[in-house]
Amino acid sequence: MIRRDTPWDRLERTLVGLLGALAMVVGVVQVVGRYFFPAYAISWAEEVIVYLVVWGVMIISSQLVRTDGHVRPDLVLRLVGTTGQRWMESFNCVVALAFCVGMVWYGSSIVIASWGLDEHSSTDFSFPMWIYYSALPVGGLLMTVRYAIRLYRYVFAFDPETMTIGHTAEHEMIVPKD
Repeated sequence: MIRRDTPWDRLERTLVGLLGALAMVVGVVQVVGRYFFPAYAISWAEEVIVYLVVWGVMIISSQLVRTDGHVRPDLVLRLVGTTGQRWMESFNCVVALAFCVGMVWYGSSIVIASWGLDEHSSTDFSFPMWIYYSALPVGGLLMTVRYAIRLYRYVFAFDPETMTIGHTAEHEMIVPKD
């Protein structure tokens, strides 16, 4: 069974690609400006690049959940049988869900506090920090949904041919829709 590329997957990857491209453009403009046109150099480029990269990392972490890209003990999983892998992966999903829900909860608290304080960056750009801080609960929410789907699959729709170590890469292979 090969997993098809969904609109959600394409949206995440496209958005991250755009954020990365924008960060690269800002970096190039900053470097060119600094060395060739110092009067027009932008002082806030490094700050914006950090914001764009952090947002990109938090969004793409959802794709890592979908494709088993996060760090996990593959060696241990290979030592246990199919049933052991199933329940260890299920336990991992439960722990990860708790962590991600915490990210959403505490991240939201940070965003609300920053909004309430009207917090801005200390640079000339004076960027609203609640936008930057929002990356944490958004990334946590995306991962929460992915881990919930993953947990459901391991508990209620387990397929040892496609969901055990050694088969995951083929199962998660992305095939564009025709």
